[in-house]
Amino acid sequence: MTPEPAFLLHKRPYRETSALVELLTLHHGRVRAVAQGVQRPGSRSRGRLQPFAPMHVTWVGEGELKRLRLMEARGSAALLAGEGLLCGLYANELLTRVLPVEFPVAETFAFYTAMLEELPRPDGRAAALRRLEVAVLEALDALPRFTDPEGGELDPQCRYELEPGSRAFVPAEGGIDGRTLRLLARGGWGEPGLAGPAKAVTRRALAPLLGSRPLRSRELMRELAGRRRPPHT
Repeated sequence: MTPEPAFLLHKRPYRETSALVELLTLHHGRVRAVAQGVQRPGSRSRGRLQPFAPMHVTWVGEGELKRLRLMEARGSAALLAGEGLLCGLYANELLTRVLPVEFPVAETFAFYTAMLEELPRPDGRAAALRRLEVAVLEALDALPRFTDPEGGELDPQCRYELEPGSRAFVPAEGGIDGRTLRLLARGGWGEPGLAGPAKAVTRRALAPLLGSRPLRSRELMRELAGRRRPPHT
C-alpha cells in the first residue's frame, strides 16, 4: 500500500515487546493495529510512534486488527504542555471513542492537523477543539440541525436546548438564546464571544456517541482547573 499519513491516538503494551495502537489516518480513518517490537529497548520505531507526531505508515491484514509494517516520521511532534496537552489528550480520546474503525474521515484528519498547530496557543485552543468536534459530528451525521423539531426557524428571543435524538432544538428555560444559535449555524464556532454556547452545544451533541462512560481527559481538565482556583478566604 502507499504510505498513509497518520497520527497516533492511543497506545498500550501488548505481549512482551509490542503495542496495540489506535491511529487516525488520512484515507482510512481510525485504524487499529499491532506495532511489533516497538517496546523493545533500542527500537528505532519506538521514538516515531508518539502522540501528536505526524507519521507515514503502512499495514497488512484483512481483519479489523492490522499489523503495522512501515512507520516513518514526517515532521516534529506538536510541543504541548499543561492545558494544551490535556486538550490534545481530549481530542485523541474523543476520536478513539466515537469514530468507527476504518471509516474515512479526511476532513476530520485535516481539522485534527490544524488543531495541533493551535493547541500551543492558549487563545486558539477552544476554537480549534470546537472545529474538530463539528467535523466529527458532521462525519457521523450527528451535527445539530439548528431548527425546532418541526424544521422551523429558531426565534432569536427564545431560549433552547439541543435534543440529541432529533438533532433539533426545543424551548428550554436557561438554555441558549436563538440569536446565538443562529450565529453558530452560520459557522461561528470559533468566535470568541460564542465559546461558551459552542462548547455546550457540541458537548450535548456528542453525548449520545460517547455513552455513559466518562472521558478521562475531561476529569484531568477538571482536576487542573480545581488546582488553579484561589483558596477561599
